[in-house]
Amino acid sequence: MPRPERVKLVEVGPRDGLQNESEFVPTAVKLELIRRLAAAGLQTIEVTSFVSPKWVPQMADAVEILAGLDLNGAVSYPVLVPNLKGLEGALAAGAREVALFAAASETFSQKNLNCSIATSLDRFGEVASAALAKGVRVRGYVSCALGCPFEGPIAPEIVAKVAEQLLQLGAYEISLGDTIGVGTPAATQSLIDRVAEKVPRERLAGHFHDTYGQALANILAVLERGIATFDSSVAGLGGCPYAPGATGNVASEDLLYMLDGLGIQTGVSLPELVAAGEFISQALGRPSNSRVATALGCRQKTTE
Repeated sequence: MPRPERVKLVEVGPRDGLQNESEFVPTAVKLELIRRLAAAGLQTIEVTSFVSPKWVPQMADAVEILAGLDLNGAVSYPVLVPNLKGLEGALAAGAREVALFAAASETFSQKNLNCSIATSLDRFGEVASAALAKGVRVRGYVSCALGCPFEGPIAPEIVAKVAEQLLQLGAYEISLGDTIGVGTPAATQSLIDRVAEKVPRERLAGHFHDTYGQALANILAVLERGIATFDSSVAGLGGCPYAPGATGNVASEDLLYMLDGLGIQTGVSLPELVAAGEFISQALGRPSNSRVATALGCRQKTTE
């Protein structure tokens, strides 16, 4: 199967990347990051979650974030919603796209959503139906697609079933998440092949964490399987709080560098993306987790 000539990058740094930060990131900083990401050419940027501030304090400014963005422009700004209450808040704030987060692990579902997989999908059915009725697009996530911190390896058949159910609920795209970054290229290809029996490949996306340093290898492996949409996080922000040693999502800069090297079009500027990563890393007071950003920064210093 030929590699895609063009890939869509879904930037998740402002939401998935920042949600577990212990110190509250000022709303103005988040908005500036989002604007810089959009200026770099990213067309889909997941910006916040409409969840209880009690559980995710970092997302307490969700309404203010959407209020600071042009929601009717060319860039899509999806938001995560866990339930009908979250959807109501998102709709009131003007959201045009929402994301639903299911799991392929019963234990992870219980710990993250406080319910079984089946119950979560029943609830998401109500959310998706209400969102679609308002003309709001729905994207689905399947977490623990390649492994669970509590249950270990997850059978691809379970992932395929959950992905198929999200598709039937009306999700236009299903993102398969290697939440704890344990996947390897062969396992990832096998997963894609199995899920593609239930969900068309053009409706699938990859969401890889780099805990074991396998994210780019896994992305290259599923590019070979025709997958053309990938989630990534600027500066490699984020990570699963349940995964020991987790280093976060694959860095957007590193992914873009690889895609540029393969001649695959994205419409995203690497220098501007690196600059956005430098901005948020400085705001957080720590170095970027992007190897490309680090290498380019070191090269620039040696030539000055």
